[in-house]
Amino acid sequence: MKTPQGSEEFIAQQKLLEKEETECANSSYNLGVSLMEQGRLDEAIVAFKDAIASSGRMFEGYVNLGYIYFKRGNLEEVVEVNQKAIQIEPRYARGYANLGFAYLQMMKTDEAIEALNKAIELNPEIVQAWSNLINAHLQNDDVEKAIEVGIKTVELAPDFGLGHNNLASAYYNNGDYKKAIEHLDRAMELGFIPHPEFLKALEPHR
Repeated sequence: MKTPQGSEEFIAQQKLLEKEETECANSSYNLGVSLMEQGRLDEAIVAFKDAIASSGRMFEGYVNLGYIYFKRGNLEEVVEVNQKAIQIEPRYARGYANLGFAYLQMMKTDEAIEALNKAIELNPEIVQAWSNLINAHLQNDDVEKAIEVGIKTVELAPDFGLGHNNLASAYYNNGDYKKAIEHLDRAMELGFIPHPEFLKALEPHR
C-alpha cells in the first residue's frame, strides 16, 4: 500500500474520508502512517486498529502497530501483532523478521532463529534479518554459525555497518582479533557507532 508523506492537510483529508466511508481501510491505514511519521503514536494506533477492523487482510496495519509497540518497549505486543500479520499473509517476510528481532530482545533464542531463518527463506535480501541472525547464534553460543552468517551478511550488503559490527563481535568471540578489528573498523568507516565497551575490549589487540 502507498505510504504517503505526513502532513496536516493529508491527515485532515483522511479523517474526512473516514467519516464519509467508515469501511475504508485504506484511508485509516494511510492516516495511521502519516500520524506515525509525525510521532503522534496514540492517534496512529487508533487509525491502524480502525484499518484492521475494516479489512480482514490488513497485515501491514499489524506490522506498523508492531513498530509503535517496539518504540514503547512492549515486546509481547510486538510478537502478538506480527504473529497476526503472518497468519494473514504467511509469505510476508518482514513479519517474520520483526518477530525474530522481538524474540531476540526477549532472549527467546530458538524462536528468534526460527523466525529469522523463515524471513531469509522468503526474502534473502532482508539484510537486518541476516544481521540479527548473527546475534541470535551468538546468543546461542554457536560462534562458528554466527561467523558463517556474518560472512554472508557482509557479502550481501558490504556497506551495511551493523552487519560488519556484528561479524566483528562473532570474530571477537572466536578469538580472531585481527578480523574482529578489520570488520569493526569497516563498520565505523561506514558511519556505525560501536558500543564503547567493544572498542575498549579490542584496544589491547591493535
